[in-house]
Amino acid sequence: MERNEQLHEEAEETLDRINNKTGRNMPQAIATGAALVILIVACLLLSVDLFVLLVVVFMILALWELRVDFATVGLHIPVFMLWLCASFTLIATYYSPYHLITMSLSIIVSIILVAIAASAKISVGNRLSLAVAGKLSNTDASARLESSFNHEGGEQHHSRLSHVAVSVLTVLYIPLLASCIIISLTFNGHPIAHAIMLVFLPALSDTGGLFAGAWLGKHKLSPRISPKKSVEGLIGSMLFAMAGAFAVFACTYDASKWATRWWVPIVAGILIGAVGTFGDLCASMLKRDIGIKDMGHLLKGHGGVMDRVDSILMSAPFTCALLWVTGL
Repeated sequence: MERNEQLHEEAEETLDRINNKTGRNMPQAIATGAALVILIVACLLLSVDLFVLLVVVFMILALWELRVDFATVGLHIPVFMLWLCASFTLIATYYSPYHLITMSLSIIVSIILVAIAASAKISVGNRLSLAVAGKLSNTDASARLESSFNHEGGEQHHSRLSHVAVSVLTVLYIPLLASCIIISLTFNGHPIAHAIMLVFLPALSDTGGLFAGAWLGKHKLSPRISPKKSVEGLIGSMLFAMAGAFAVFACTYDASKWATRWWVPIVAGILIGAVGTFGDLCASMLKRDIGIKDMGHLLKGHGGVMDRVDSILMSAPFTCALLWVTGL
């Protein structure tokens, strides 16, 4: 009995060390990750159209999180207009016969409409105020103290140009990058393989970086922006993404493709590992600048939707371009 209690305590101490080193609740993170994998795979197996709809839903949730995050420092983005523009852009890009042209025109129109809506700065109801209050109540005082927006004069006010600039940045960050995921479904007749590469490989890369950093991480990659990122974690990210790319290629393409494009999984792994880590660092820098720990709390063990999709969005254009250029 005493032996079992001792083993239980040692297991809890080990888990606490891993949680502290990774900055996540690992059991929750694994359970949430498994649920997301099942949901995405189910959508892909049932219908690619369902997967497109799932991407739209995730981007809508991500836009709401960004609205709350920016509102904590007094910056306004027109979330309703962004929802409309993002939904139209992603759906029109997929169903239009002219995918790239439709995406480009939709993004241009979205920038114009969102900029106009941001300059108007219209708010309806008190849901945003309640969400901001909840966000601030869950934010560490030290994080707020390090924020670039830390000030002593109470609520901070910004010019209309600041609201417009942040809103346009949001269009480029979410609808534009998410459109690259949709574009990848439309060429060369391998939508499921492309979706798996664009969505699961960055997630696999994150997992590799997480475990490599937790067990082997000694050399900090960027201690000021993200203290838990390490060089060993970056290498683990690349290797895991590379292994995943080889697995997808082995299940998708025949010997003739392998003979001339065996190097593509290697390039894909390096690209996804490096760019995905850069995306994580960009999100960490944004959170540090605003003074928050997580973008949201929708996904247990992962923070918010944006905390989960930042590396996916950042690596999407590079992976999509690699698949298109190599004819895969």
